[in-house]
Amino acid sequence: MDFENFSAGTSIMHAADVRLKLIGALFFSVVVALCHSLSGAGLALLIGLVLLAGARLAPLQVARRLLLVNLFLLFFWGTLPFSAAGPAFDFGLLHISQAGVRLATLVTLKTNAIIMVFLALVATSSMVAIGHGLAALRLPNRLCVLLLFTYRYIFVLQQEYQRLRRAALLRGFVPATSLHTYRTYGNLLGMTLVKSWQRGIRVQQAMQLRGFQGRFYLLTPPAVRGRDWLLFVLLLTAASAVAVTELTSRAGGCP
Repeated sequence: MDFENFSAGTSIMHAADVRLKLIGALFFSVVVALCHSLSGAGLALLIGLVLLAGARLAPLQVARRLLLVNLFLLFFWGTLPFSAAGPAFDFGLLHISQAGVRLATLVTLKTNAIIMVFLALVATSSMVAIGHGLAALRLPNRLCVLLLFTYRYIFVLQQEYQRLRRAALLRGFVPATSLHTYRTYGNLLGMTLVKSWQRGIRVQQAMQLRGFQGRFYLLTPPAVRGRDWLLFVLLLTAASAVAVTELTSRAGGCP
């Protein structure tokens, strides 16, 4: 389990200030989500590809994540073209709705564009940097602390569950479709929750003994550099270009 596969790198995306990246990714995603034209969504996808190229991420890992997203989108392609009303392409007994195909294409373009932007901007920062960046953007401090603690101890809980599972296997447990298997997995999950509660109490006590007041402090506060502002302006310009393309398409009646 690793959520920071893309956080290590030397590209301009990795070095940029996380606060500006979060704002830029959110603004761009909202603009893309509001698109209703294929031209606007296609431009957003092209911008996402450019940002991915600038981030210099591992192509195989990026392709694996995009594949998972597009496997989910197959459900849209399996339903929308055959259920939407309006003119249809007739192939014998098969009727494929033009509006359904258009809607499925629009959803696919917008989804891939947003995922690419978040991979290029947000995934290139560590979870710790994201947590501190959200706190610097005046999000509720408790939410930011909860995010940091969750990321820190989710791996501990996974290790605890794996330890309990190995103990069950060493005692001759063989998973099967049976009541005994369901009861065993229920006990595993229950023991994991109990041990997580106990670990949480110990962590709370240890943090209180160290003077923790509900806030994490940075020894070296991040500073925004000139190239960070340049990247931010480019992101806003790209989002504005998508918005202009969308408005132009609506005014001209283009799809």
